[in-house]
Amino acid sequence: MTRERLYLFDTTLRDGQQTQGVQFSTPEKIQIAQALDALGIDHIEGGWPGANPTDSAFFDEAPKTRATMTAFGMTKRNGISAENDNVLAAVMNANTPAVCLVGKTHDFHVETALGITLAENIENITRSFAHVTAQGREAIFDAEHFFDGYKSNPAYALEAIKAAYAAGARWIALCDTNGGTLPADVGRIVEDVIAAGIPGDHLGIHTHNDTENAVACSLAAVDAGARQIQGTLNGLGERCGNANLTALIPILLLKEPYASRFDTGVDRDALLSLTRVSRMLDEILNRVPQKQAAFVGSSAFAHKAGLHASAILKDPTTYEHVDPATVGNARIIPMSNQAGQSNLRRRLAEAGLDVAAKDPALVRILERIKDREAQGYSYDTAQASFELLARDELMQMPDFFEVKRYRVTVERRKNKRDQMVSLSEAVVVVKVDGEKKLSVSESMDATGCDRGPVNALAKALAKDLGIYTEIINDMHLVDFKVRITQGGTEAVTRVIIDSEDGQGRRWSTVGVSANIIDASFEALLDAIRWKLIRDVKK
Repeated sequence: MTRERLYLFDTTLRDGQQTQGVQFSTPEKIQIAQALDALGIDHIEGGWPGANPTDSAFFDEAPKTRATMTAFGMTKRNGISAENDNVLAAVMNANTPAVCLVGKTHDFHVETALGITLAENIENITRSFAHVTAQGREAIFDAEHFFDGYKSNPAYALEAIKAAYAAGARWIALCDTNGGTLPADVGRIVEDVIAAGIPGDHLGIHTHNDTENAVACSLAAVDAGARQIQGTLNGLGERCGNANLTALIPILLLKEPYASRFDTGVDRDALLSLTRVSRMLDEILNRVPQKQAAFVGSSAFAHKAGLHASAILKDPTTYEHVDPATVGNARIIPMSNQAGQSNLRRRLAEAGLDVAAKDPALVRILERIKDREAQGYSYDTAQASFELLARDELMQMPDFFEVKRYRVTVERRKNKRDQMVSLSEAVVVVKVDGEKKLSVSESMDATGCDRGPVNALAKALAKDLGIYTEIINDMHLVDFKVRITQGGTEAVTRVIIDSEDGQGRRWSTVGVSANIIDASFEALLDAIRWKLIRDVKK
């Protein structure tokens, strides 16, 4: 059976950039565009030329892509011809093969926000798309507030999108701009639009996630006949974000009826890179990846309960709806006080530790985990620390180095500009290969800012570990989380540290103490020891 073509339109670089706290540089936009192109996206909306220097520079330097590069703008302003509107001209001058123009379809917005008549708005839409198509560009109408407009005045909303279609627009993207429309209404309205004369293979859907329904609404539109989906990587976007392509893409490729009915342009080989692309975007944004993200999150295929882990060992489909490898992710069997022996043995095997089913060490490890979690430790996410605990109990923990003592000081003093600044300094004494080594380090960075006592400790600890120093040079801390597990004077601090190295490995360690510095140092030590276990034997 011949599959229908379903087109994917990515707006990470435009609508995604409207996320609070997100601002891409031009090189970052180029990097993201290249990743999207490799993934198999059909249209890449690069931004709004003329709206800011970064977007304009991106179109000047945009990489050559198989995907159709698209510039975003708005329909011409009232009282100005399309040929003489300098805002529209900036969009056209980006020289992209496709142009997406946003226009009003809700009568309330036309009269209140624009302050023009309904007829004038229709004229602006018509003239704008006639101008775009006359220059041989693929035209896309971003029908803003369409669903709200249709509910308010269906005749006018339809008149607006029909004007764009009649003027040559290839795609009419129906926008749920406020994100409040639910899937059933999206499906019904898309069916109405098709019945009114705009073919489904010229309809797109653009949803926002204000009710956590953006993905569901996009699928409802496809079910009703729309054949283009607009969205963003990791669901970036205004307010609560846009439809998340890292969820939509695997649904379309792996779930029925979509998998057998549609060809999206993304193949199974490209799907293998989805988790990597998702995490690349978070790395660019300096954000911690969302663990619970569908398909690509680090917890998406984590099985904590002993009952679940036991079943997973027999057949992964007992608790997994897809194979994690199909999206480039991996199965995780976390360790916690809910874990059974089957869970434990599986996790030990993944760490390269083969332990017999009746080995008494299994009971000791489980009891030690339960005892330490009662003290405030958490091995649910700190898999590397769990492995070190197990190795210690199994007498398989190498003695790389010994920490003899350490000290941290924090000083407040005036700088050359007579400003009060802090300076953290750490001293660490270790014994490596029979030799004591003392290292001192400050936390001051190149800009003169104090990065804190934990940073000073990490730098001092890594400064001189003798024969192991070179091995840990490529590791760095990527996240640092602190939680107070008890209140009042009995407060206990739990620190989770995420580390990464040049080989792309990422691991988590935990430390617990009434003193946050001690807890941090314990997690740092575990991070280094886990790295050495992996690389020293090589």
